Amino acid sequence: MVRFLRPLLRGTTYTRLLHLWVPMLVVSVWALIDDTKLWVPAAVLVPVGFIPAVRTGEGVQARLLLTPGSEDSAFSVAPSATWRDRLRTVVWLELRMLLGALTTGVCVWLPILTVDLVRLALGHRIGDIPVLRDAAPHWAYALLAPLPLLAAYGAVVGLGVLATAGARAFLGPSAAERLSALEERTEQLLERNRVARELHDSIGHALTVAVVQAGAARAANSPEFTDRALTAIEETGRAALEDLERVLGVLREAERPLSSRPTLTDADRLLESARASGSKIDAEITGPVEALPGPVSREGYRILQEALTNVLRHAGAVPARVRVEVADGALTLEVRNPLPDGRRVTPGRGSGLRGIRERAALLGGRAHTGPDEAGDWQVRVELPPG
Repeated sequence: MVRFLRPLLRGTTYTRLLHLWVPMLVVSVWALIDDTKLWVPAAVLVPVGFIPAVRTGEGVQARLLLTPGSEDSAFSVAPSATWRDRLRTVVWLELRMLLGALTTGVCVWLPILTVDLVRLALGHRIGDIPVLRDAAPHWAYALLAPLPLLAAYGAVVGLGVLATAGARAFLGPSAAERLSALEERTEQLLERNRVARELHDSIGHALTVAVVQAGAARAANSPEFTDRALTAIEETGRAALEDLERVLGVLREAERPLSSRPTLTDADRLLESARASGSKIDAEITGPVEALPGPVSREGYRILQEALTNVLRHAGAVPARVRVEVADGALTLEVRNPLPDGRRVTPGRGSGLRGIRERAALLGGRAHTGPDEAGDWQVRVELPPG
């Protein structure tokens, strides 16, 4: 019994009822003009539904009244972008009008039926409702009086649930909107992982050096050693602050919309930045880079960025060779650089290399990082057509 009455205590029940009543306000106004053609408001909704902004208004109403207090992404608040979206909006408007008419009928006639049953029980005759017109007054009708109210209660709750399901079906995100949301979520996860790696490698390293140097200086009890330790701590701290500023830049950039984030068409900025740092970059970009799908082009930019960052971080201002090739929608990206002074780098180590492999794997591609036959360091990534 408590479970049956629980919807009475929920605000959602009443906001959904309000949502169902709203279309009837238009019908009520029209009835004052011409009550012989009540179908006119439903006909007018057909051209109205093709207006792109109407879909936004319906989505906002659905969020506020059908699922109040919850972040329900099942309702799109974007304007209609395709004719399919417009048609879905029209169908929803007609469905909402129909459900509103049913709700209004339930809320008006069932309470009236209850009142007439009570009147019959009190000895009055009923002439307004056909089913009770020929009924003789009797006290037993008082036992039937609650039934129309219970039916109205159940109908209001059920119609509210039906309206919510219909709104999710017809006002839900389109395929393009779902793809955009997936891209946004993918980008956020990638940037979050990148930030975590940067903080772990940079800040963690700086703190480790500072702790070790401070402990060693205390144990040595030597002014000269302490001076060298403080110098090392200072230099490590400055480098960590620079890395932290770069990570904060990534976080600030993550708030930008996908359409404004850099893609491989902006690769010249990366190349010029690397050249300004003292590295000689030999770059060759072939194929229709601008035709790459958004996710592939954005991830290709990030991969190139991390590859060039690794060159500057681990090899310094050495010559580097960059090759970007687009063929049949597939992207091949390659960065090569010599290792200075015969230095050896263990393949597979480092957060930058992990990030490159993770980005490639996320898009179904392959990444190879490590020395080539000539002894140069190579980063080669192949991404399939999006």
